[in-house]
Amino acid sequence: MTTLVESEEHKALRSAVAALGKRYGRDYLTRTVAEGKPPAELWSEAGKLGYLGVNLPEEYGGGGGGIAELSIVLEELGAAGSPLLMLVVSPAICGTVIARFGTEEQKRDWLPGLAGGSRLMAFGITEPDAGSNSHRITTTARRDGADWLLTGRKVFISGVDMADAVLIVGRTEDARTGRLKPCLFIVPTDAEGFHKRPIDMELNAAEKQFELVLDDVRLPADALVGGGPSHAFGSGGEDAGLLQLFAGLNPERVMTAAFAIGMGRYALAKAVEYARDRTVWKAPIGAHQAIAHPLAQAHIDLELARLMMQKAAHLYDAGDDIGAGEAANMAKYAAGEACVKAVDQAVHTLGGNGLTREFGLASLITAARVSRIAPVSREMILNYVSHQTLGLPKSY
Repeated sequence: MTTLVESEEHKALRSAVAALGKRYGRDYLTRTVAEGKPPAELWSEAGKLGYLGVNLPEEYGGGGGGIAELSIVLEELGAAGSPLLMLVVSPAICGTVIARFGTEEQKRDWLPGLAGGSRLMAFGITEPDAGSNSHRITTTARRDGADWLLTGRKVFISGVDMADAVLIVGRTEDARTGRLKPCLFIVPTDAEGFHKRPIDMELNAAEKQFELVLDDVRLPADALVGGGPSHAFGSGGEDAGLLQLFAGLNPERVMTAAFAIGMGRYALAKAVEYARDRTVWKAPIGAHQAIAHPLAQAHIDLELARLMMQKAAHLYDAGDDIGAGEAANMAKYAAGEACVKAVDQAVHTLGGNGLTREFGLASLITAARVSRIAPVSREMILNYVSHQTLGLPKSY
């Protein structure tokens, strides 16, 4: 059963991560963006303190917790103004998939580095012509002797320049049915035939976006998550590749919610501080209901989104993938909406100051939109709830 009151362990984790985030803060992230660098110092320190791998198994250097703990880490860093987007990708998606489905060799090879921060893995699913339709993925793998040859394109892949490898979602032919089935490959970023091109984004973020071209990238048999054809689709279960994919996507949605909630909390805190101190005529502007009530509403929306996020994380960590899928989608939707509204109201509260570099809120206007768009649009979540939860017919 989901508890509505955080445990003492979670409170302690939240407090410790908040202290780390405060030491770096928004100024650190703004500086790294301006210099075109990744937030390497914060990433490294978070790894040494054990925060990057709180969700990964203890026997491989992790904290032995789950997505509930990792979402606390990302939320608190975001609330301090220095979120680490790659937390969504490296330990949450890639680490989870490898921990659940990887071979023993893959776990030993990757999980300690992912947990400690010395290695980083990106995630490649989105394609130019597939969008949210994973059934249209055209990246394919074919056998060449004992090896695989991987060919295809990916877009909007975060942090490839920081990564040692990319967990690529492709398709390969099921030997029994001849049908193309999802499969996940660990692809080193220095592999021959692996090409990356930065995408010129108006969004200012420390983590860059890339387009990937995979031109007959030769991979050994053990690059396939699970280790081989019999493992690619499970022991007699041909949909294991799909299970691997969704094992990563549910944590992705929970962590995106954490990212959005942290950002919303940061913006709201700035607005509340300003409204408390800024005096026009005889009273602080926060004394006026036209200022106070929208900020109170933003706080309520963020708190409600956090409750759904905590429910989704609890269900996932408890092994309820179906329940977690529904809750994670709802959490991501609620958090994205709450974040956009909180940022908008924060900027509006500051007026002209909300658009200055000094207060650092204007850049969040663009960043907040990401939580509505990625990794899945709010419209696709509404489609999911419409036909999965409410039982309405599909429109596509």
